[in-house]
Amino acid sequence: MTGTRYSPEDMIARLVAFDTTSSRSNLPLIDFVEDYLHGHGVICRRTGDDQGTKANLLASLGPPGPGGIVLSGHTDVVPVAGQAWDSDPFQVVERDGRLYGRGTADMKSFLAIALALVPEFLAAGLRRPLHLALSYDEEVGCFGAPRMIADLKAALPAPAMVIVGEPTSMEIATAHKGCYVYRTRITGKEAHSAQPHLGGNAVLAAAEMIHFIAGLAEEARTQAPADSLFVPPYTTFNVGHIEGGTAHNIIPRDCAFVWQIRPLPGEDTAGALVRLEAFTQDRVLPKLREFAPQATISTETLAGVPALAPETDGAAEALVRHLSGANTSAILSFASEGGQFQEAGFSTVVCGPGSIDQAHQPNEFIARDQVEAGVAFLRRLGRWAAEEA
Repeated sequence: MTGTRYSPEDMIARLVAFDTTSSRSNLPLIDFVEDYLHGHGVICRRTGDDQGTKANLLASLGPPGPGGIVLSGHTDVVPVAGQAWDSDPFQVVERDGRLYGRGTADMKSFLAIALALVPEFLAAGLRRPLHLALSYDEEVGCFGAPRMIADLKAALPAPAMVIVGEPTSMEIATAHKGCYVYRTRITGKEAHSAQPHLGGNAVLAAAEMIHFIAGLAEEARTQAPADSLFVPPYTTFNVGHIEGGTAHNIIPRDCAFVWQIRPLPGEDTAGALVRLEAFTQDRVLPKLREFAPQATISTETLAGVPALAPETDGAAEALVRHLSGANTSAILSFASEGGQFQEAGFSTVVCGPGSIDQAHQPNEFIARDQVEAGVAFLRRLGRWAAEEA
């Protein structure tokens, strides 16, 4: 079966042209990729969100057996609104050896290279399967990957390892922090600002809780493990969004804030939540209910992405070292679906073309030499997969 062929650069341009900002559907991109793969006789599986507006795509090349390699990447990108771009962010433009466009670094180039090499992989006569795993909503909480991982485990022979193609400048990354996101809501009682004894100030209650979270952050900073190689070397906290109140002369009834914890591998976020809850119940809520007996405070989890921990004698790290010739490894402060694959039992590393320093920026780009390095690496992977297992 003969399908359409693309160069890696042409495939990057095709994928970038789809506006897959996380607030939008990624289905047009998934439709294009699935049609392209079907043209080459590749079997694909979809798993979607509850609304039917987004989908993961899992494509399997080679023999239908165990021991394969998963090449994983996300299809969504961060917004361009409010950013000063010198060109259309959804049209790849080359300048001075760089390909500019939203998602070129983070991380459509990795997916594009793998897709462009599909005809070569198939012609090589694979003896080990290669699985291309395209997920949705990584940027807003890695929501798509767990559904794809569950489907993979239920429907296919177990792969041996996973390579997540986040931009690491082709360094092998064996660890990253987790990312847990929460929303705390405070409901007090409205009153005239001249009569605080008749209301419950939700904004002040939120301020006390945020101050407590700031204390947890400072405690984590001062207790950074001496051997931590992360930058920064400790678990971090952030309060990223807050809203509440209606006017300067009204005691605010409502306030909500969104915050996060990025823990080191092996560190549990539960302890911080328990301490915040104890502070809330002992200090904040009694004060709020003094004049607003019905006041409430609740915290919900919006996203939970586990950390990726270094593996002893990890199969994925050993293979990538063998293919790349690298003798060193890196660790990452950002999160990925790598922790989710590892939690599901798969040996996992992160390694992909491009620099995270360009991610989420206006005029995002990937250097052409990084594209070439990604192509060379995946071609070596294809030759390895074609060897006698």
